[in-house]
Amino acid sequence: MFPKLNEQIDLIKQGVVDLLPEDELVQKIERSIKTNKPLNIKLGADPSRPDLHIGHAVVLHKMRQFQDLGHKAILIIGDFTAMIGDPTGKSKTRPHLTIEDTRINGQSYLEQATIILSSDRLEVVYNSDWLNKMNFIDVVKLTSKYTVAQLLERDDFSKRYQSGTPISLHEFLYPLAQAMDSVVIKSDVELGGTDQKFNLLVGREVQKSYGEEAQCILTMPILEGTDGVQKMSKSLDNYIAITDTPREMFGKVMSIPDNVISRYARYAAFMPDAEVAKLETGLADGSIHPRNAKVETAMKIVAVYHKEDAAKAAFEEFERIFVNKDIPDVIDEMLLEEPSFRADELLVLTQMAPSKKEARRLIEQGGVTIDGEKVGDTFVEIDLTSKRLLKVGKRKFLYVIAK
Repeated sequence: MFPKLNEQIDLIKQGVVDLLPEDELVQKIERSIKTNKPLNIKLGADPSRPDLHIGHAVVLHKMRQFQDLGHKAILIIGDFTAMIGDPTGKSKTRPHLTIEDTRINGQSYLEQATIILSSDRLEVVYNSDWLNKMNFIDVVKLTSKYTVAQLLERDDFSKRYQSGTPISLHEFLYPLAQAMDSVVIKSDVELGGTDQKFNLLVGREVQKSYGEEAQCILTMPILEGTDGVQKMSKSLDNYIAITDTPREMFGKVMSIPDNVISRYARYAAFMPDAEVAKLETGLADGSIHPRNAKVETAMKIVAVYHKEDAAKAAFEEFERIFVNKDIPDVIDEMLLEEPSFRADELLVLTQMAPSKKEARRLIEQGGVTIDGEKVGDTFVEIDLTSKRLLKVGKRKFLYVIAK
């Protein structure tokens, strides 16, 4: 049922930052092979933000590898813990969500995650199923398993404490609640980004205190956004959604800085280490042009979420639009109520810009055209009595016309 030990370890270690403790994982896999019983591989999903991007896919792809090795993936939708809010990397307390909000977001998360995860050997559970049932005595027992000093070892907690920024007691409960998930499902391995290392280690300790065998932890890198600097994030608008169209996905990859090409190749396109090493060598010695490297990476990323034919079509369309200065074959059309709109209002109304502030920035930087002519004035009225082609940035096209 299972591949040999060395084959499993070699695949599991690909692209990993932390694998702790490796000797314990070896023992778990050896026992799994001997007993023909799969390991429980845990991944906690925070449904406070339901839209997944290719940065999330780094960890999801690793979980898929465990599935392909014959192990059981357990995706925990943290509908209960999302009401607390993961304080990881946060400089202040997060706002609360309702259980209804987290359930709706959780369903969206699941639908998108299964684009990568196989439905075979996958169990999906909601942690409200057990955390909601804990009474106050249960919570007191859980909190006795860990000390305040241990919690303050966490970087974001210690910085907030030292700066006098308030830390609510319920935030201390987040890593303990996440650890309780590991206890309930008897997790053998928990996956997460490098920013989750503290929480994953808490899970090990709490499992031990409940008399269970401790899970191993495996962390994956945090992928930079399309700006090449900050963590990929929807709020920073530097993300590539896994539900983006092939054209959008391809174009966004082509916009990344040269210094992150190899990271996208390894962690977003999931190219083998040998291929990435060859790419890095070629970029360093000049035998591979960065644009060609981006094209190869972009096509592979699009092929992960769509078909290879879609990746090829996205490349051809990109060439036609950006090299030959053409426009897409298919452009959406929007009917508007009024015969004219101010430029910044038009961008917000058509959702080509998230706010008037951003619309004004785009216009001032020369990133907005109507029928091929730059819009130079934020307050100019755009006549819509006939169909007009609105273009924002390099990739957004929309026909607009008044009803």
